[in-house]
Amino acid sequence: MQAKTAVVLGAQWGDEGKGKIVDVLSGRFSVVARYAGGHNAGHTVIIDSKKFILQLVPCGVLRPGCRAVIGNGVVLDPMAFLKEVEHLKELGVDVAGQLFVSDRAHVILPYHRMIELASENAPGRVKIGTTSRGIGPAYEDKMKRSGLRVIDLLNSSLLRTHIQNACHEKNTIARALFSSDPIDPNMMYEEYARAAERIAPFVADTSRMLNDALRAGQSIMFEGAQGTLLDIDHGTYPFVTSSSATAGGAATGTGVGPTKIGTVIGVTKAYVTRVGEGPFPTEIHDGQGELLRARGQEYGAVTGRSRRCGWLDLPLLRYSSQINGTEWLVVTKLDVLDTLQEIPVCTAYKINGKITDTIPADVRGLEAIEPILTTLKGWNRATDNIRTFDELPDAAKKYLKFLEAESGAKIGMISTGPDRDQTISLPEFAATLERMSASGN
Repeated sequence: MQAKTAVVLGAQWGDEGKGKIVDVLSGRFSVVARYAGGHNAGHTVIIDSKKFILQLVPCGVLRPGCRAVIGNGVVLDPMAFLKEVEHLKELGVDVAGQLFVSDRAHVILPYHRMIELASENAPGRVKIGTTSRGIGPAYEDKMKRSGLRVIDLLNSSLLRTHIQNACHEKNTIARALFSSDPIDPNMMYEEYARAAERIAPFVADTSRMLNDALRAGQSIMFEGAQGTLLDIDHGTYPFVTSSSATAGGAATGTGVGPTKIGTVIGVTKAYVTRVGEGPFPTEIHDGQGELLRARGQEYGAVTGRSRRCGWLDLPLLRYSSQINGTEWLVVTKLDVLDTLQEIPVCTAYKINGKITDTIPADVRGLEAIEPILTTLKGWNRATDNIRTFDELPDAAKKYLKFLEAESGAKIGMISTGPDRDQTISLPEFAATLERMSASGN
């Protein structure tokens, strides 16, 4: 019997509209668990024209009765978390007894931000385009086994010792390498000891909680952050994030075994965007890129940074489906293409004169890609009010069927706008979700 779980993740470079999709699907699940990333991963959800911007908190918190879990694979900024919780309360969301934080998640502290900001701006460094929120350095400390976990944050004696020792080390490094001003460990301790008291009610052994939920027949959605091509192992390295954004991260980032993963749902835009630096084979450099940016409101939910826009990249999507084991695709922002007479799609690459559909591992190979484009006919008709696949213009159906045939996954859902109801769910996908949520949700 297939496990009643689904991983929902970005199939491109992030910003695919996962927030809305997780929100739409969360009505079918008992728990939504975030498994990677930090507060650099913004999800925007619009409900009855009311906008919710979530950074750390899983979208399930917006569904009464659905538990929201921040897993051990996430790095938690205590101040950002508390600010987000207060904002949700102001918007009428009751988080008490519904929101939980893993006791094993690692903590972002001020010296992580100091180190990242100084490092990113250091002379001679290749800029990655980070948000300078301390996420990378927090994962570095985790991997070198010198990090602070949420459970440690609640131990005042351990917290004081950790901050004293870490500040001595980080201040020395920052002063020597970047001439940064030092951080006062005593002030930091007082601030974070107070924050720990407010975070304590949310802390739990979330691995136990999730596995208990599965044993009770309940359903779980694992919510990804960023996107597949930003994964630390499988992305366009070094222009990647610091965590496992692919489906495998759902197991390591929550403490639920891989045999408990039922299906993988990849979210892809009908085109492609990317924030920050790094290779982007199908990037558009003319007015059509500006048109997509304007129609798609392509600006970061957390940072406000404008996103680079490009045509749909099918080799990239096939690679994403391969490493995630993607069964279903959700195609978002179809409506952004409504005014185009013709729509180019990348079907293969040319690298040094050779045709391939394989993504190179090295940056130089990625930068040498010449996209081979196939032009499909546009539909030149509004789709934002359409609610069934059959009602879509014929050219839009052909575009979606072409995407499906070339991607290696089945299209299960189509989004034609930011609101919950601007969503088309195909029958087979809806039936799959119905089986997951039956008895026990």
